[in-house]
Amino acid sequence: MIRLHCFGESGNAYKAALPMTLAGLDWEPVKVDFFAGAARSDAFRALNEMGEVPVLETDDGLRLSQSGAIQDWVSERTGKFGGHTPEERREVLRWVLWDNHKLSGQAGSLRFLMNFLPPEKRPEQVIKWLQGRLAPTYATLDRALEARDWLVGDGPTNADFSCCGYLFYTEPFGFDRAAHPHIDRWLDRIAALPGWKHPYELMPGSPADREGATT
Repeated sequence: MIRLHCFGESGNAYKAALPMTLAGLDWEPVKVDFFAGAARSDAFRALNEMGEVPVLETDDGLRLSQSGAIQDWVSERTGKFGGHTPEERREVLRWVLWDNHKLSGQAGSLRFLMNFLPPEKRPEQVIKWLQGRLAPTYATLDRALEARDWLVGDGPTNADFSCCGYLFYTEPFGFDRAAHPHIDRWLDRIAALPGWKHPYELMPGSPADREGATT
């Protein structure tokens, strides 16, 4: 069985879980209790020395971390979402790298600071700085989607699944779908793909679960 160590609040884990699901792979999630410190435990660091999710364990003994590497494995395993030509494959990689540096790398941090820290511990100056950094990033993605349905080629690829990783979450972190109409329509196209699920449906764990556990 293919296993993905993940949790529902992680957009990076979603970037791995979504293409596996849409490609039709048979896999199961293994919940990492991130908010209880599980990713920092010795047991988890023995699994991934980086102390991060996602971590993939395949049915043939391979272990991978980092969502982009897992996406590449999905394409190698299934022939899907990696691009049809060498030029498309490089373009997919270009968007995956851009996302990790410019989009997810900052949106994930901002969402965590704004929603998962106690209000008195939220660094307002850092939050404002990240919001300022993300504004042109959203604009770049919106412009890229103005004249096409998908970021690369004529169908969904790992470029789309990487860049959408944090954008389906509804917790406030400064992203307004209505202000970016091309992104908005693109997210609707992704959500219309057969088998699509929201991250809180696809992976175990959500803010509602943690709130319920404390009441």
